[in-house]
Amino acid sequence: MSLTVVGSIAFDAVETEAGKRDRLLGGAAVHFSLASSFLAETRVVGPVGDDFTEEEYAVLHNRGVITDDVEHVPGGKTFFWAGRYERDVNIRHTLQTDLNVFEHFEPKLSEESRAADVLFLANIQPDLQYAARQQCTPRFTALDTMNLWIDIARESLLRTIGTVDCLIVNDSEVKDLTDEPNLVRAARAVMELGPRVVVVKQGEYGSAMYTADGVFGLPAYPTADVVDPTGAGDTFAGGFMGYVAAHADEEISHELLRRAMAYGTALASFNVEAFGTERMQTLRADEVTERVSELQRVTVFDASPVPLRT
Repeated sequence: MSLTVVGSIAFDAVETEAGKRDRLLGGAAVHFSLASSFLAETRVVGPVGDDFTEEEYAVLHNRGVITDDVEHVPGGKTFFWAGRYERDVNIRHTLQTDLNVFEHFEPKLSEESRAADVLFLANIQPDLQYAARQQCTPRFTALDTMNLWIDIARESLLRTIGTVDCLIVNDSEVKDLTDEPNLVRAARAVMELGPRVVVVKQGEYGSAMYTADGVFGLPAYPTADVVDPTGAGDTFAGGFMGYVAAHADEEISHELLRRAMAYGTALASFNVEAFGTERMQTLRADEVTERVSELQRVTVFDASPVPLRT
């Protein structure tokens, strides 16, 4: 039931229609681990600077996240991102990106992190993902990426994708990666590169999973309280991968992954209800269980046959 995530730990400045925050705890590895910690023991690998204080560590420790492999760079500053969302939160503008300690980051995994059953390579430079992947022999590995790496580090990204079991990406990214305008063809093209599972995130429209056994889709959980979508995709991945890690003795089948999708979807729906990680810090396990059950209720129907006219 162990899980390791390698990725960014950050401070974010976010502006949406709901308001503005100048300093939020963020980063892919943080959003991921707060979600996955509801399901499995989670270890985080990533760098921080002197500005990352005990207050930020406490957010992770309160959820039981293990931070032994968080690299503190003396004299450094933590990765920083600033962005603004329009009224349509699908439209995001990046205002500032400061790599800071991430500029010279080289992932170094402890023996405990290397021994994890499940490994998630969050969205960072593909060579760094590859370096982390080579240090581990997990049961199941997934990778996230973005259009930037597809455009400027394509060969490195393709090499890394070939080493993982699952690719988790946005719909625009999988189309860009494969040069396919159709999601089904794009997913099939990715599976030819090595992964046996492709999960396509589609924001407010939900997500779809493609495996050799078929296709499975879920809508996003119907919530009207979207405050800040930052980190929703990483939260989804945390729930998805956490569910896989929680079933270490079970075959990683299409059916198991369908259930993992539900937990990822439910957890992501909480993340968007407040700025940054604020909602995830107060979230209770029973709320997650209730929302998964509600998601099941709204996605099940009886396909009663009806005579069709000829």
